[in-house]
Amino acid sequence: MKTPINSINKKDESTDLFFDMFENSAIGMSVIETATSKFKFANNAFLSSLGFSEEEIIDKTSVEIGLVTSEFHDKILLQLQKKETVNNLEVHLNNKKGKQLCFLASIQTLKSESQKYRLTSLIDITKQKKVAAELIIANKKLKVQTGEKHDRAAELLIADKELAFQNNEKEKRVIENKELEDYSYSLKLASQYSLSLIEASRDPLFTISPKGIITDVNEATVEATDVPKEKLIGSDFINYFTNTSKAKESYEEVFSKGFIADFPLIIKDHKLTDVLFNGSVYKSEEGKVIGAVLVARDITEQKQLEKELTEAKIFAELATSIAEDAKITAEKATKNAEEAVKSKQQFLSNMSHEIRTPMNAIIGFTKVVLKTDLTAKQKEYLMAIKMSGDALIVLINDILDLAKVDAGKMTFEKTAFKLNLSIKAMLHLFETKIQEKNLNLIINYDATIPEVLVGDPVRLHQIILNLVSNAVKFTNKGTITVSVNLMAQNEESVTIKFSISDTGIGIKLKKIEKIFENFQQATSGTSRLFGGTGLGLAIVKQLVEAQGGIIEVESTVDKGSTFSFVLNFQKTDAEAVLEPEILELNTDVKNTKILVAEDMELNQLLMKTLLDDFGFECEIAANGKIAIEKLKEKAFDIVLMDLQMPEMNGFEATNYIRKKMKLDIPIIALTADVTTVDVEKCKEVGMNDYISKPIDERLLYSKLIGFIKKPVIIIEQKFDGNTKIEKIRYVDLSYLLKLTNSNPKLMSEMIKAYLKQTPPLIDAMKQSFKDKDWHLLKATVHKMIPSFAIMGINPEITEAAKKIQEYAFSLELSKELDELILKLEKVCTQSCTELEVELNDLNK
Repeated sequence: MKTPINSINKKDESTDLFFDMFENSAIGMSVIETATSKFKFANNAFLSSLGFSEEEIIDKTSVEIGLVTSEFHDKILLQLQKKETVNNLEVHLNNKKGKQLCFLASIQTLKSESQKYRLTSLIDITKQKKVAAELIIANKKLKVQTGEKHDRAAELLIADKELAFQNNEKEKRVIENKELEDYSYSLKLASQYSLSLIEASRDPLFTISPKGIITDVNEATVEATDVPKEKLIGSDFINYFTNTSKAKESYEEVFSKGFIADFPLIIKDHKLTDVLFNGSVYKSEEGKVIGAVLVARDITEQKQLEKELTEAKIFAELATSIAEDAKITAEKATKNAEEAVKSKQQFLSNMSHEIRTPMNAIIGFTKVVLKTDLTAKQKEYLMAIKMSGDALIVLINDILDLAKVDAGKMTFEKTAFKLNLSIKAMLHLFETKIQEKNLNLIINYDATIPEVLVGDPVRLHQIILNLVSNAVKFTNKGTITVSVNLMAQNEESVTIKFSISDTGIGIKLKKIEKIFENFQQATSGTSRLFGGTGLGLAIVKQLVEAQGGIIEVESTVDKGSTFSFVLNFQKTDAEAVLEPEILELNTDVKNTKILVAEDMELNQLLMKTLLDDFGFECEIAANGKIAIEKLKEKAFDIVLMDLQMPEMNGFEATNYIRKKMKLDIPIIALTADVTTVDVEKCKEVGMNDYISKPIDERLLYSKLIGFIKKPVIIIEQKFDGNTKIEKIRYVDLSYLLKLTNSNPKLMSEMIKAYLKQTPPLIDAMKQSFKDKDWHLLKATVHKMIPSFAIMGINPEITEAAKKIQEYAFSLELSKELDELILKLEKVCTQSCTELEVELNDLNK
């Protein structure tokens, strides 16, 4: 397939037309790259005249294919160095078979962008040269024959002078007439050759006399000037150009110099064609200049290209200006967007506070009323109010959590935790609901996963809770499977895949792509039938991706769904961080004085009610300024500080207490904001902790007790290579205090009951393990578990007990089971020792 010549510089349709003319020209034409002397293009006439195919010459030199000798090639290059055009050069070329042919060649230099090319036109004159040579020979023979005939006539004149003379004359006339006819025919052929040479050119061609009179033209000239050939011949050359003086200058230059090259003129026709003239004089046999041949090359396309280039340059400058304007606009838009985000965050902060403040009162007072004596109907109505309030809080949390992720405000902790225990503890939250729906819960946990990892267990819980919650919600029968598998690991980190599968209603294929978008649910009736905001999966996706993970879903309608996500965790040699264990007070909690800074009357009443129930002394301040005045007047143990208050808000008040008053009293923020904006500000101004509204009374109580007397927790520290273990305390009576309303008698009875039942259970556990009585072991441990929470024993011990039950259920004996039995025995024995001390204190 031929390489398109317009790959040199294809611009528009006029260029295509030019190259079509190149391909279809009767004159052999080729294009050679000047730098390499290699053929780049050749038309059909060129290839057929020399017998080559395109593949045989493209990217080869004329010397390589044997077309010319290297000496001749160098000679031509030398001529082209002096001038860019060589016209009517007679050359001898070897065709493919090695036969030498004669051509009339014209060579001119073309420029295309950064490359130079040579356009060569060849007209085969081999036959004409042969005819001309034969004519010369015939003339010589004619002269010889004429002389010989005169001699014979003289000799024969003696024998029959008159008759012979007449006969010879007659024959001579016949022969001469025949030779004259042949010569005339040869001249006619030569004339036709010259004419065809002129007409073959697609460019306008003029032959003019030294006085500028046109002596001949080709058909291209007729088309360019739109004047018949008969009128052109004999007319003045300058009449056909827009600038006659310039036209006169052109032919005067050719006759003075012998040639012209690229002389610009505009042909005066219906479209004013821009041309460049090239030409040279021709001489008689005596060497006298008798005329000139001028060929006009149409440069309309080049002019158009120059115009387009200029327009393109102007357009580029304009585009640059527009781009700069667009950049300025984009920068303004970015600034506006940033301000909008800030406004959005402030709006969310305000809305969070405004929504949660009344919800705090509604849910709080509902809980307070539920503790009073109620009829069954009243309790039913209040439970309905509480459930509705809890559902509304979930909705608020979803929206604000999503806002935090969108705004890039979601932060992720780097905490050492035990993944296996963490997941099991979390899944226990669903046991009741799963039992209600008669579903099976299967946990597949990869034992090769390191025990302690570093990550954000809270966010992991949030992700899994959302996914398991959906699985439970949309599954009415069958199984929910939670799988945790190790995908890869190295010295520093592990990659873990979490999968939650169900046998529920499934998701339609067309909905899967959008299931992770905000407010999207599987069907239009999902919200109506199952409830929910459609935000849970959007939050899950963003929480996973914000930690560098990926989440996927596979689902079949009516068969179930599998949500899986992959996260990376760091490895660690550190112990898992345990939640601080809060100790019971050795002093009377009623002596604890708490200052509450809160402007809403309803919330003031709620906080006073809760703190009175806890047994604390409480005073209320309507704003930060009043709180400061009260702190100046008397001493308090803890300050509960609302953030949004009139006159002086919680941040300003705390800042004053820390910097002006120099007090280190514990300050706990009461915040309805969960966008982390206020939480960060709380830390900055010196607050010790915060609690979110609506207030969870158990959490509030735990935090207060924690600040009144710091908890003792298991801490392992290394000093100079030696490990120091601080004293471990296993029981925490804060829950028992709350459960019994700090009633010493009731507390004593419950402690006695624990001391009575626990030692026999320890013995039964040890014996059943020794006897491998798995049923008794499982039953014994099951009886022990409920008392752990009542006595405030760490939840990790509850997990250890449940693990023993799992081993007993699977009839499995292992080293880990032996360790768990010993651990449980140690904790229960030590807890009994601690409780005996507490019992003695209560009975004093």
